[in-house]
Amino acid sequence: MKNSSTKKWVSARTAFLLASVSTAVLTAMSAAQEKSPKSEDKSGKSAQPAAAVAKPAMTVTTTNASNSQWPIRLAANGNIAAWEETIVGAEASGLRITQVRAAVGDFVRKGQLLATLSADAIQSDFNTQSAGIAEAEVALAQARADAARARTLQDTGAMPAAQIAQYQNTERAAEARLNSLRIGQKSTQVRLSQTQVVAPDSGIVSMRAATVGGVVAPGQELFRLIRNGRLEWRAEVTATELSNIRPGQAVSITLPSQTTLNGKVRMVGPTVDPVTRNALVYVDLTANPSAKAGMYASGEFDVGSTAALTVPQSALVLRDGFSYVMKVGAGDKVTQRKVTVGRRVAGRAEILSGLVANESVVSTGAAFLTEGDTVRVVAQPQASAPTELAPLVDASKNTVKPSTVPSAQIVSTAKPSPTATIAGK
Repeated sequence: MKNSSTKKWVSARTAFLLASVSTAVLTAMSAAQEKSPKSEDKSGKSAQPAAAVAKPAMTVTTTNASNSQWPIRLAANGNIAAWEETIVGAEASGLRITQVRAAVGDFVRKGQLLATLSADAIQSDFNTQSAGIAEAEVALAQARADAARARTLQDTGAMPAAQIAQYQNTERAAEARLNSLRIGQKSTQVRLSQTQVVAPDSGIVSMRAATVGGVVAPGQELFRLIRNGRLEWRAEVTATELSNIRPGQAVSITLPSQTTLNGKVRMVGPTVDPVTRNALVYVDLTANPSAKAGMYASGEFDVGSTAALTVPQSALVLRDGFSYVMKVGAGDKVTQRKVTVGRRVAGRAEILSGLVANESVVSTGAAFLTEGDTVRVVAQPQASAPTELAPLVDASKNTVKPSTVPSAQIVSTAKPSPTATIAGK
C-alpha cells in the first residue's frame, strides 16, 4: 500500500518536470528564431529593411515674387472750408429790419433780396427834396424868361446894363440851386436803395445774423455766403512731404461718411507754420451735397508710382518682431528667410530686401512651418496675371491704407490634413 502511493507521487513529479522543460525549450527556440537573419529570397540575397520615409508636415502651394508698378499716394488730413466767403453787411445805420427773406442753407443768386430795412424816414426826405426840386424848376424857368427879355433889350439901351447883369445872375443862381437839390435827392435815393439788402454774388447762406425788429449798426454783418457754393480741402502736409506736391495733382478725399470725392491741387501754401512745421495745400473739390464746410476729412495725393516686388501677405510669417518667408528647397525641405517688408495693400506686401523677382515662396500655410520641415507642394491652379495695385502710401511714415483695386491671388484647392504630423517631431 505504501509502495503504491510512493510510485504515484514519483510519476506526477516526473510529468511536471517534463512539462516545464518542454516549455523552456519552446521559448528558447522562439527567441532564437526572432534573432536569426531574415530568410534569403529566391535570388539568394538577403532582404534589406525599408528606409524610413519622413512624412510631409502639410500640403502647401507656392507663388513667385513679382514686380509691379504701385502708385504712391501721400496721405494727409485737413478741414473742408469755403473757397471764398462773402460778408453781407448793412450800409445804412440806425434803421430797423422789417423783413428777412433768406435762411441758412439757402442758395441765393446775385442781386437777390435778402432783407428789407425800414425806409419811412428816408422816403420822407426824398419826397421833401422832390418838392424842393419842383419849386426850383419853376424859379429857374422864371429867371430864364427874365434873362431872355433883358438880353433882347441890351442892344437898344432901354434897360441899364447893371439890371441886365442882375437878371443873368439870377438865372445862373436858379440853375445852381436846382442842380444842388437834384444831387441831394440822388444821395437820398442811394440811402433809400440801401434799405434793400441784396446778395453781392451767388452762393450758399452759411450764417444769418439779421432778425426782424433789430436795428442795424454801421457795417454790421447780417449774412455770410459761401461764394458760388464752392468748397476746398485744406490739407496739412509736413515740410518734408511738401516737395512732392504740385498744382494740378489728383487728390482723393474721404469724408466722415466714407463718401469719396475727387479734387485737384489748386495751390501749395507759401509758408510753413513755425510751430507745427506743417503747410497748407489747397485742393478744389467737386460739387457734392455730402461735403460741408467745417468737416475734417482725410485724403491721398497721387504723387507718382514706383516699381514694387510683392508677395501675398499670406506668405509672410511674423516671428520675434521680424518678417520671414518660407522657401521650399531640395527634398521639399523648408528654408526660412528673413525679409524687409514695405507697403501693404489689397492682400499683398512689398518686399524691400531678402527676395528677388521670381523666387518661389510658400503662399499658404507658411505660419505653420518651421526651418527644416518637409512639405508636399501641389500644383497651382491656372490664374490670370496679377493686376496692378493702387497702394495708398504715407511717404513720411511708410504706411499704406487699403485700396479698392485687388490683385489676382493664387488659392490652393488642397486642404492641409488635420492629422498630419511634422516630420522629425
